[in-house]
Amino acid sequence: MADFGAPRELSELQKKRTEYQPQLPPCLQGNTVRVEFGDLTTTADTASAHAISQAFPRTFGQPLAHFLRATTLAPEAQTIHLPHPIRVGVVFSGRQSPGGHNVIWGLHDALKKHNPGSALLGFLGGSEGMFAKKTLEITDEVLSSYKNQGGYDLIGRSVDQIRTTEQVNATIATCNDLKLDGLVIIGGATSNSDAAQLAETFAECNCSTKVVGVPVTFYGDLKNQFVETNVGFDTVCKVNSQLISNICTDALSAGKYYYFVRLMGRQASNVALECALQSHPNMLILGEEVALSKLTLFDITKQICDAVQARAAQDKYHGVILIPEGIVESIPEMYALLQEIHGLHRNGIPAEKISLHLSPWASALFEFLPRFIRKELLLLPESDNSAQLSQIETEKLLAHLVEEEMEKRTKDGTYKGKKFNAVCHFFGYQARGSLPSKFDCDYAYVLGNICRHILAAGLNGYIATVTNLKNSVNHWKCGAAPFTAMLSVKKYTRGPGGIPVGKPAIHPASVDLRGKAYEVWREKAATLLLEDMYRNPGPLQFEGPGVDQPTISLSVEDQDYMGRIKKLQQYLEQVKSIVKPGCSQDILKAALSCMASVTEVLTVMASPSFKSQS
Repeated sequence: MADFGAPRELSELQKKRTEYQPQLPPCLQGNTVRVEFGDLTTTADTASAHAISQAFPRTFGQPLAHFLRATTLAPEAQTIHLPHPIRVGVVFSGRQSPGGHNVIWGLHDALKKHNPGSALLGFLGGSEGMFAKKTLEITDEVLSSYKNQGGYDLIGRSVDQIRTTEQVNATIATCNDLKLDGLVIIGGATSNSDAAQLAETFAECNCSTKVVGVPVTFYGDLKNQFVETNVGFDTVCKVNSQLISNICTDALSAGKYYYFVRLMGRQASNVALECALQSHPNMLILGEEVALSKLTLFDITKQICDAVQARAAQDKYHGVILIPEGIVESIPEMYALLQEIHGLHRNGIPAEKISLHLSPWASALFEFLPRFIRKELLLLPESDNSAQLSQIETEKLLAHLVEEEMEKRTKDGTYKGKKFNAVCHFFGYQARGSLPSKFDCDYAYVLGNICRHILAAGLNGYIATVTNLKNSVNHWKCGAAPFTAMLSVKKYTRGPGGIPVGKPAIHPASVDLRGKAYEVWREKAATLLLEDMYRNPGPLQFEGPGVDQPTISLSVEDQDYMGRIKKLQQYLEQVKSIVKPGCSQDILKAALSCMASVTEVLTVMASPSFKSQS
């Protein structure tokens, strides 16, 4: 086993980082926990609300929680005092993401500040260590060389799920045996989906341990009306953007290479979009665009070749093309092929014999693909049944197909420019172990503090939230939202001829093609395709100019959902205070007319048919 919790050998830069103390928003400062509960929640997926309420009868419909500073005027807010110490377990579940250590640090500091006798136990080796009750007590000494540092090596990680009956029972046994008041699960959409089910099971079994989730994933795909961004996304995008910008400069300098850069992010293209906004490459192929337009391999190849030819007409034989790793599952024929392969895997067909069992169309596509891609497509799927996207070299596949097509155009005489040359890169593991940005250090530390507030309020089945993140820390708003308010049921089919199935889960959020971040990119895309307007954000900074600049995706969005909910409640209270028995007939009629119109519009907008059209 790795030497978890051992002191790190730090460089001078790392030592300087450990001295930085993240700032807390006013609502988390001091020793008082003050919480205001909002209305009971539902789910954005109204068509599935009944199914979700049936699957989560004990945790569905819980209220939002807003944490307030001690001086805030809120008559219905509760001040919570916990004189006795508490015991909390914390586990990393999911891929390592820069800033994860600061969640533990923030949780530790909050526990000790409110009661020095409280204990924080880190599960060694992730969920497997939790099942086996392998723990390390987190102390100031243990944390000293991990503050503001990257990686997950303080306590480690393993499998990404807490899902099977055996795993859930082992978790219950661990929490009971260790007498844990709270269990904090740090991870992305999949891990927090498991946490939602775990919280429901704990409530059903009368387990006293409260389950709390923290949105930590550099994919940036645990996004919804409550969660604006995830710990690690800021860092990974900025580190990758500098690498891409360096490549842009190299492309411009050499003048003879096209760089195909594949970026991590799984099915969603959030990382690729942010990196494009930061670095201004010549092309960005989003998986969401491919899926919406049902673009085939041939269509994408033609798009790139047409761009190469258009640039050649301007005597430009270089360029940079960004590709999200999830694009292979967005291409219709590739997705169907993968589904067929995965179905054969589930039926016990050995990888070396799968090609013999493919349907005729799938076999034809499989044989058309280069040998290296065939081998990668045959890899066993992930625990969530998706392809091993990080291992499928889509950038090399597209470069290969573009090269073949450009040679064909040259022979046909339709292309008279210089020979096409491609260089391929995959940026994944280089960034996820990076030192975290200042934003991620602050964000993670604050989320850790919020976890303690959630436990103090006695809440089970909640995820820690911070809104207003594009502003300074002093203006961040802290709260908690029930897992169940983020759940939805997506129907999907496994394998040819399969029956559509689905279960409530927090599904990864893809790029919103109607969102402001995508709109900013579309406004630039046509110009960047032909012009070299490369932008270099520079190396990741912890001090100095631009250090507090959030991602462009976060900066341009107007996301204060929690704030708007509170504003709506204030308006409703104002209406109730004006329209009272004894008010004039005119006021009553005006109120009824307005309310009837609002109700009619909202009823239509909330209907499943309206959502499917939009």
